[in-house]
Amino acid sequence: MTDRILNVLFLCTGNSARSILAESLLNAAGKGRFMAFSAGSHPAGTVNPYVLEFLAQRGLPTEGLRSKNWEEFALPDAPKLDFVITVCDNAAGEVCPVWPGQPMTAHWGIEDPAAVEGDDEAKRHAVSMAALLLNRRIDLFKSLPIGKLDALSLQKELKDIGNLSRKGDQS
Repeated sequence: MTDRILNVLFLCTGNSARSILAESLLNAAGKGRFMAFSAGSHPAGTVNPYVLEFLAQRGLPTEGLRSKNWEEFALPDAPKLDFVITVCDNAAGEVCPVWPGQPMTAHWGIEDPAAVEGDDEAKRHAVSMAALLLNRRIDLFKSLPIGKLDALSLQKELKDIGNLSRKGDQS
């Protein structure tokens, strides 16, 4: 499974913040081992401007980021997915399309920074916290010996990454 680039799809309902952050973070940190994508069940149509600002300030990839429907990844010409990870509770509970390639799935719930109300600083802080949690989970994901784990062990590891408590993630 590790002799090629592994495709990872991050899902969220609106595909405007969390899944976009995860896509950019993994593409930057994946070092050619992973190709990340993102999509939503009901895409917002635009990427959250605070997310774009956050990524740009850190020199992370923003080119090509867009809010898109998850149906794009169920089409015959879509990339063969190895992993599908939901990052919001709404998307985790929805009936997903049938993904080509029977990818491993996991849920890594992260609070929605796009839902935060308040001033610009509160919104920027929410994006920063979501990125911190996602980055920690992505680091754990990248460190998995994917080629050495059987399917059940790998599925457990993916699930365990998502079960990290938010308090534990922030320590």
